[in-house]
Amino acid sequence: MDSITLLSQFSTATIHEALGKCGNLPSAIKPIHTNMKVCGPAYTVKTMPRDNVLLHRAYAYAKPGEVIVANCSGFYEAGYWGDLMSLGAITKGINGLVIDGCVRDADDIEAIGFSVFSRGLCIQGTSNHGDGFLNEPIIIGEVLINPGDIIVGDRDGVVAVPQHRVTETIEKSIARIEKEVQVREQLREGKTSIEIYGWDKKFGY
Repeated sequence: MDSITLLSQFSTATIHEALGKCGNLPSAIKPIHTNMKVCGPAYTVKTMPRDNVLLHRAYAYAKPGEVIVANCSGFYEAGYWGDLMSLGAITKGINGLVIDGCVRDADDIEAIGFSVFSRGLCIQGTSNHGDGFLNEPIIIGEVLINPGDIIVGDRDGVVAVPQHRVTETIEKSIARIEKEVQVREQLREGKTSIEIYGWDKKFGY
């Protein structure tokens, strides 16, 4: 099983913990439908405020399986992405969109089946000047995202896994899940989490 398939089996919360509580994008970025998930290498985009030409170029140039990850220069009051772009992207095999901005045409995007994670929905249109850059390092929130880093998104949010930490993250995610299995068994036996983690002795509860 390849590393991307393995990572896709873990929740974003588990991966975030496995990374040492880092890599999480701003919590405002969520799937436009709760069932949407995404996992794949990042194809990064930096757009100028209220301009989406670079996003059109991104889905045209990105490779099948990649996830378009966009920084919109901190301007959120525009619908940078819509149903037609989603149709074009899914036809080319793009795995999804993670955008630090808003999108529109949510119902139609959901019907198409293209995974979109955004700060929200906005009906305002965009310009077409085309300023910005493609497939270079970007920053979203406090996270540096390099092209090829693995992006994982689910209902809880989005996390970026640096390429050089993928194997480590998988190993630590597996270990965390195994530990949680043991904790669940103890909870079913009647123990409290305070007892399981030893906080009753540590804090005198």
